[in-house]
Amino acid sequence: MNRRAFERLVAAAVNELPAALRRQIANVAIVVEELPDEETLDAAGVDDPYDLLGFYHGVPLTARTHDYGLVLPDKISIFRQPILRACRRDAEIRATIRATLRHELAHYFGIDDERLEEMGAY
Repeated sequence: MNRRAFERLVAAAVNELPAALRRQIANVAIVVEELPDEETLDAAGVDDPYDLLGFYHGVPLTARTHDYGLVLPDKISIFRQPILRACRRDAEIRATIRATLRHELAHYFGIDDERLEEMGAY
């Protein structure tokens, strides 16, 4: 799948989010990247770049204090090559993008991996 088609699937996944949730998302760039860089791999505690499908870069809403401001937008990276490698069909790619986006948005809202596991998110 080419990059443009992949980016359209990411945009569709954002548009599929409930409107009430979309309204709560502010100052976050959602970007498609081919692979995570070394800094992102280190932050995620991952060695193989193909093991990381997405990453939230920023300060979760629950960790922001009264003096939070004048900062660059947070960023959610969706990594194209790892998702394409993990999926065989277009439907799998769409589902993986959707799940990855929602996972990273959970981090934006302050939900960590442990809590996501408790909630049965994966």
